[in-house]
Amino acid sequence: MGMKIHAKYCSYIPALMTAFQMTDGAVLELGAGPSSTFFLHWLCLEYERELVTYENNKNYYKLVEHCNSGLHSVILVEDWDDADIERAWGVALVDHAPAIRRKDDIARLAHHAYSIVIHDTQGRANKHYHYNEIFPLFKYRKGYPKLLPQTMILSNFTDVSKWQ
Repeated sequence: MGMKIHAKYCSYIPALMTAFQMTDGAVLELGAGPSSTFFLHWLCLEYERELVTYENNKNYYKLVEHCNSGLHSVILVEDWDDADIERAWGVALVDHAPAIRRKDDIARLAHHAYSIVIHDTQGRANKHYHYNEIFPLFKYRKGYPKLLPQTMILSNFTDVSKWQ
């Protein structure tokens, strides 16, 4: 399938868990994977929260498509503009490809998602993700600098910097 699996690819889990615990409502995952999708699938099933996963890579989609259930929709998109993400979300995890696309979808979510967990936020990664362009769209930020790749939670609704 050509997938890379490494512990560093799930360094977002502490931030995602915090955001999940501090919110309610539907959960959005942009970019499926062997860590995030199964983690969110079981978490949302346990707490009876809707989960929508969008993926544009057919190999990753095939890996997780069997997760489709009453609470979890797994959707293959060819064009990220077609992803129906502009609605209310408790948590949105943004970890999809291509890298340059993330900033566009984070901007789309700025006034829809209560909290947005974004992966790969360490400074040198900005040349790929251009996160500096979307940071001004948000009132609140909380970084997770100890784990690499770094993760951040963004919000316009609550001061996430106070979340433990």
